[in-house]
Amino acid sequence: MISLKTSEEIDIMRRGARILVAALTAARDAVRPGVSLKELDVIARDTILACGGEPAFFGYGQRKGQTGFPATLCASVNDEVVHGIGCRDILLKEGDIVGFDLGVKYEKMYTDMAVTVGSGTVSPQSQKLIDVTREVLSRAIALVRPGAHTADISKEIQNYCEGNGFGVIRDLSGHGIGYNLHEEPSIFCFDDPRNPDVVLEEGMVICIEPMVVTGDWRVTTDEDCWTIRTVDGGAAAHFEHTIAVTHDGYEVLTLGL
Repeated sequence: MISLKTSEEIDIMRRGARILVAALTAARDAVRPGVSLKELDVIARDTILACGGEPAFFGYGQRKGQTGFPATLCASVNDEVVHGIGCRDILLKEGDIVGFDLGVKYEKMYTDMAVTVGSGTVSPQSQKLIDVTREVLSRAIALVRPGAHTADISKEIQNYCEGNGFGVIRDLSGHGIGYNLHEEPSIFCFDDPRNPDVVLEEGMVICIEPMVVTGDWRVTTDEDCWTIRTVDGGAAAHFEHTIAVTHDGYEVLTLGL
């Protein structure tokens, strides 16, 4: 079921998003060869807590017999697409690319955001991958308005990425957000008539998050049960914003990064 948010609820999410942007900016700005993912995870966590928010991902997925996600930050390096555990003692190397995915809970409401950056100087192919993924998110957001179809967003993402020689992940999607981290509707990155097509309405809040790869779009999950990587070892990039559908278009709540 899709829930529409009130102006008061969106204002809470807007304030939570400011905390999220501050935390993700701090982690991004600390990226350099030799820094550990664990250090970046601590930066993100401490910034969120200092600003009065809660890390949304820590403990996520907790079920009987399971501890849930063990870090604040999803930090996915090179061929890792998403959900790389941020508290790993992995040192970034020159030329690595790392995708950060981060969520904040503030006054019972969630916001979610992702960005991919290079460590030092990256290859031209890696830079193109990052640039195309960032640009396609902007193109997808520009389509958001009451009456727009999620299928058109999916089609724009796939066409632009494939037109630039890249693939799009099909096993994961964007989503609605609010009182839960993941709500309806799903926002896919590829066009398929079997995907539910939803008409956007004022008051909906969604996360659009293209995950783009240099090769095969198929993925596999590591033994840690979290880290998702490409099957062929191709590099991946990931960008995401939380967006409110307004009466005449959209507002990017996580704007600023």
